[in-house]
Amino acid sequence: MPEHEAGGSLATPAHEVRDFLRRRREQIAQRWADEPLFRTVFTASRDEAVEAGKAVVDALARVADAQQVEDPDAAGFSAVREQLARMGAARSRAGLSNTQVSSELAALWPPAENLLVAESDQASPEELRAWSTTLSVLLGTLRLVAMQTALSETQSLIDRQRLQLLEVATPVIKLWDGIVAVPLIGTLDSARSQVVMETLLNAVVDQHARFAILDITGVPTVDSLVAQHLMKTVAAARLMGAECVVSGIRPAIAQTMVHLGLDLGTVKTRASLADALGHCLHELGTNIVNAAPDGAGRR
Repeated sequence: MPEHEAGGSLATPAHEVRDFLRRRREQIAQRWADEPLFRTVFTASRDEAVEAGKAVVDALARVADAQQVEDPDAAGFSAVREQLARMGAARSRAGLSNTQVSSELAALWPPAENLLVAESDQASPEELRAWSTTLSVLLGTLRLVAMQTALSETQSLIDRQRLQLLEVATPVIKLWDGIVAVPLIGTLDSARSQVVMETLLNAVVDQHARFAILDITGVPTVDSLVAQHLMKTVAAARLMGAECVVSGIRPAIAQTMVHLGLDLGTVKTRASLADALGHCLHELGTNIVNAAPDGAGRR
């Protein structure tokens, strides 16, 4: 390997590795194409695996050129982050753990090192050691980038699935023409409260609802934060032209709310969902008549 830059100054180990990667780009990519990480992901053709390998080698060369071999945030890695994410996701779908994927990334080091050693027979042991160490650190940083990208993709997937679960767990039911209800079950935190509000407001618009019932029978506890979320939802529904009724306030929850000094004076409340529905029907001018013993009667 050359010992000097074009201007005559002594080349750094990072720049020597950069030059090596550029010279041996094709050979490195060819050898990587036979490694499990590339061979099992790019199954359409070997040429595809080789091209993917070249893209990674080019990224490593750019990072070495900037002498940022230890920096996983180096700009040179930007071009291959998406590719690394796809490769990691493909191996994960095949049943591999993050540790196993990391091991496959580590397997890219020996083929590159062998080429480096083979062409550095004129270098001193100290020079070869410095170049080899730099290449090792660079590929170690590549592994870190790949793992960070995989974890980020996994977290994004978890966030999307969590949002989908929140939406499924917050159904809006049409009880009557102009009346919709949201039965809430479980803990009501900030994220879920936002989903409740958006889901309810969309239903108010879609169903042209005049009344919206929030049934909290299935909410285990109500504290000041939960009450604040309910008040915001009620206020938002009013702005959309719908009257909001809160139902399902059990005796224990009522005592807790009084103890906390929570003021729901501006919010219409009913003991049960049936009572809330009866109130809304009455406000709509709908007459409800109990059925006669023989089954006759108006409703």
